[in-house]
Amino acid sequence: MNMCEFQIGGTTLSALPSGALWWAEGRVLVVSDMHLGKSNRVARRSGGLLPPYETKATLEKLKTDLDRTRADCVISLGDGFDDNLATASLSEECFDLLQSLMNAREWVWISGNHDPAPVKLGGRCVPELEHEPFLFRHIAQEDHTGHSIEVSGHFHPKFRLSTRAGSITRPAFLWDKHRLMMPAYGAYTGGLSVTDPTIRNFFSDHAGAILTGTTPVAIPAFARAVTSATSPPWPGNPRPRHAAGSSG
Repeated sequence: MNMCEFQIGGTTLSALPSGALWWAEGRVLVVSDMHLGKSNRVARRSGGLLPPYETKATLEKLKTDLDRTRADCVISLGDGFDDNLATASLSEECFDLLQSLMNAREWVWISGNHDPAPVKLGGRCVPELEHEPFLFRHIAQEDHTGHSIEVSGHFHPKFRLSTRAGSITRPAFLWDKHRLMMPAYGAYTGGLSVTDPTIRNFFSDHAGAILTGTTPVAIPAFARAVTSATSPPWPGNPRPRHAAGSSG
């Protein structure tokens, strides 16, 4: 399976092309910000119409990741649904597909700001989950302390990379020694630049990023900040010619 392995806190994790996180040792697949039912929520609240395919597309992508990893546990890292009414608006096809994915494995819904109420579809719903060495929650906390590594979502980090062929923008994983921030998994989700202070201030200058896509690529998250001649070399490959953030 095409993936990008990296280590955090002595634990090996894999970033999948889809934006899911695979923890092979724990047999855990983590996804964040699926925002299932977004097109329905937009229609209900504003009257705007989006093509009503994002829920099916997101669930089919999840099915592909589960077929490949054979995960024993799925952690939805908050905003699994776009609001608390989205579960009731699932089509029969999507409801059946989601139930088939949940069958025969542990499923944890972490509450997000879009879906704070318990999800009545099975599994368990918790505000956060400690699974050593990680603490899974929806929104990163500035005062996070202790030995656990914080894994969060919410901000939908995106990265703009300048190449010889032009500029590309991709959802991205961000991590350093203390925390990991995941990209949004949903089909209709936007994103926030990794250089926006809202995201940037959580991470050290030597944080890493992994760009999602057909072949996930590891690069320095904040290349411009690492200018000292004494700075340790970045172990990722390849090193970008020029990197910057994107508003997404």
